[in-house]
Amino acid sequence: MRSVYRALAGLIAILVVVQAMAIALAWFTVIKDVDGGLVFDKNSDANVGHMIHTIVGSGVIPLLAILLLIVSFFAKVDGGVKWALYVFGLVALQFGLAALSFGVSAVGALHGLNAFALLAVAGMAARRAGSQPVTTAAASPASTI
Repeated sequence: MRSVYRALAGLIAILVVVQAMAIALAWFTVIKDVDGGLVFDKNSDANVGHMIHTIVGSGVIPLLAILLLIVSFFAKVDGGVKWALYVFGLVALQFGLAALSFGVSAVGALHGLNAFALLAVAGMAARRAGSQPVTTAAASPASTI
């Protein structure tokens, strides 16, 4: 279970990087299209970058955060539940900040900043799971006689 915990936390961290890449792709595509004479407004179809950002951010990462939290109860990682709760909380905050950003665009800066926090916390959770020695029951002296 420790390896599942580590994999889930690491995957969340990797997907935060994918999110940054997807939103950069999305907006550079919009800029290129607008420079080419197209119009981008509320009636525009989302481009591939926006679609990736939406699917990963509103579906995949939250699902993995829930799975990480569930696995944390069985993984026997020191502080594992605490770190999984941090990840889950930051994911929930990220979703809330995204929703608020449509009404108050300046909140989008906090959405970007929180992504860095999520990347760091998920990475730390994965690292903690990988750096702790696996404890096994040692043979007692009486059992070796």
